[in-house]
Amino acid sequence: MYAIIDIETTGGQFNEEGITEIAIYKFDGSEIVDQFISLVNPEKPIQPFVVNLTGINNAMLRSAPKFYEVAKRIIEITDGCILVAHNTSFDYRILRTEFNRLGYDFIKQTLCTVELSKKLIPGQPSYSLGKLVRALGIPMSDRHRASGDALATVKLFQMLLAKDTEKEIVTSLIKAEIKSGLTPKLLDIVESLPSKTGIYYIHNEKGELIYIGKSKNIKKRINQHFTGKNSKSKKLQVQVFTVTYEETGSELVALLKESEEIKINKPIHNRAQRKSIFQWALYEVLDDNGYLNLKLLKADGRKKKITSYTTPQEGKNALFRITEKYNLCQKLNGLYETQNGCFQHKINECNGACLGKETPEVYNQRVEEFLHEMSFENQNMIVVDRGRKVSERSAILIENGIYKGYCFYDLNYQITNVEVLKNILIPMQNNRDTRTIIRGYLRKNKVMKIIKF
Repeated sequence: MYAIIDIETTGGQFNEEGITEIAIYKFDGSEIVDQFISLVNPEKPIQPFVVNLTGINNAMLRSAPKFYEVAKRIIEITDGCILVAHNTSFDYRILRTEFNRLGYDFIKQTLCTVELSKKLIPGQPSYSLGKLVRALGIPMSDRHRASGDALATVKLFQMLLAKDTEKEIVTSLIKAEIKSGLTPKLLDIVESLPSKTGIYYIHNEKGELIYIGKSKNIKKRINQHFTGKNSKSKKLQVQVFTVTYEETGSELVALLKESEEIKINKPIHNRAQRKSIFQWALYEVLDDNGYLNLKLLKADGRKKKITSYTTPQEGKNALFRITEKYNLCQKLNGLYETQNGCFQHKINECNGACLGKETPEVYNQRVEEFLHEMSFENQNMIVVDRGRKVSERSAILIENGIYKGYCFYDLNYQITNVEVLKNILIPMQNNRDTRTIIRGYLRKNKVMKIIKF
């Protein structure tokens, strides 16, 4: 759990500032679960430049509670949380100073979104909160007021969590929970999870990732792991300390994140997926008679494939559908072995390429039509799908046939060009698995829209 905070002060000499406004959002990594926002009477005048900056003046604070009156609520809402702020050293110092005046030692583990942004979103011209969120397309209101700045920091932090593919932020949180002696039971873990689409991460008691998975219903899938009788499920049940998750809304984003993060983190129980999860592939082969054949073969990285499959049966079933849809020949595609014409020709569903009755030029046009539909070569497009909530969308960028990554954007902030999209993009690897996931998903599922540019 995270306590995302922003504080406005009177200004003045170092360690003599007083708090004029405080906002704290308790954030579970997915949504805000509690909040506290209040003006605070600092019992000292506000510097004129601060009044101009924030709009908070001395008259507004005369009837506001003093710090000692809100101190208990601050302790309650931050209990068990890592403190997060944009330039944490400032907010944490101010809080500790105020608590020290009351004789209370306020100690928290902290994270700074300035430092995290420099690491996870490098190359930005400015890391001030206002300029950074504007560049990233994060909507912001009430700039230089505690609630507006803290809420923008929540949205920035959520983006940073998504960009943290090595899961260093989440691991630091779990280690803090371990130190506190928290040991949840399997039932407690399941009950804390959402019945939504996304990625889930199973951690052991050292905070290490031992399994990564995706599901359209995270709670249901984890329950299956914890009640399963197979060898992997039993190992997970023994070794699990906690489960974290990241909602994606889009199943396509979940598939892509799962593939990428398994390769980066190499969890011990994802052994089969650390390399490629697609061991079979479809290739085009020109035969001696000039016909383009579609052949299902063991995946070979040295050859240019059309698409990939996890099992030979999945590939064979897909090839049957392709052959039927494009009126191709089962014999040429290796689905029907015979010295004569294929069975489909006998029932007038093949034009006779297997017997030379249809010219290679005419037959190959239909194969090329299929190849064009499957290819991302030199294509530029944005795949728009559902987001994590109703007011949000996900976007996947493919540029010159190369998968660049994904992002989430608020519906109030319309993406009008690729350069804006790139600012908020979570970069991901372009490999045969990601290309196959995208092709396969678009072939079988509907998305909200595809924008070509």
